[in-house]
Amino acid sequence: MKVLVTGAAGFIGSNLIDKLLSQKYNVIGFDNLSTGKIGNIEHLLENPLFQLEVGDIRDPDHLCKSVSHADAVVHLAALADIVPSVENPTDYYSTNVTGTFNVMSAIKQHGISRVIYAASSSCYGIPAKYPTPETAQIDLRYPYALTKYLGEAIFLHWTQIYKLSGISLRLFNVYGKRARTSGAYGAVFGVFLAQKLAGKSLTIVGDGNQTRDFINVKDVVRAMHLALLSDKQGVYNVGTGNPVSVNKIAELIGGEKVFIPKRPGEPDSTHADVSKIAKDLNWRAEISIENGVDEMIKNIGDWGEAPVWDVESIDVATKNWFKYLS
Repeated sequence: MKVLVTGAAGFIGSNLIDKLLSQKYNVIGFDNLSTGKIGNIEHLLENPLFQLEVGDIRDPDHLCKSVSHADAVVHLAALADIVPSVENPTDYYSTNVTGTFNVMSAIKQHGISRVIYAASSSCYGIPAKYPTPETAQIDLRYPYALTKYLGEAIFLHWTQIYKLSGISLRLFNVYGKRARTSGAYGAVFGVFLAQKLAGKSLTIVGDGNQTRDFINVKDVVRAMHLALLSDKQGVYNVGTGNPVSVNKIAELIGGEKVFIPKRPGEPDSTHADVSKIAKDLNWRAEISIENGVDEMIKNIGDWGEAPVWDVESIDVATKNWFKYLS
């Protein structure tokens, strides 16, 4: 099988390609390198099973030509983070919605046998039920969540109407090797590790008792691989089903702590109901949060170029968050 991976140079994409190449798949990586880093896949460029196409999913002609050479597609390319989506929803819509439309159109045109879409658990907003099942009410709190959900809607519509084979994986709080180290203020691990490396205090949002379903990227790419091999259809949560508090993460990383205001629109907990994926794909998360954090600390030098956030810079970066989402 030859697999095309959009967002190939990104955090999850590069880890997935490592997994696929270890299983002797031929892989086409497609990325515009706007947020992904060439360093994430530099070690693969001499691999005869790997081919990199530098292109944008908003360019349907280039995308369609690349898809024509594949048997299956894993669609990961997207813009992430809450604050930039509030400040610039246009780019988020063109990438996450129109880009996904282009991907699905190319897949339809070339009769691709299998497609996996990386969706987001942000579609659940502030859930009414924990653990949260795939049937939970959709509650879209900011443009990033909206655009990822619209992308999923396109994916599901195309697979139904045009009889395509695929699965949408709603990813919870993914962390691990090659997690983004630059860009907007966002994921807690990147913030904490850069602060620890710089000897600064860890900035805890609210009281830190909020919990998140942190899932290691190695478990995520294993789920994606199983989804590729499966003939199942529909939507599946990908999380551990065992949320941990932000305070726990801070304790595992270690260092002084400082508390900053709680942000509007954020749930007190994310907690995946993973019974469906366990039953249908025989998948469960295997990496404990302790082992996952320990691995990241051992490679803390990877965060040497990451921005080091403090109370003042976070306050500036999240100004529009409070302005629009309060």
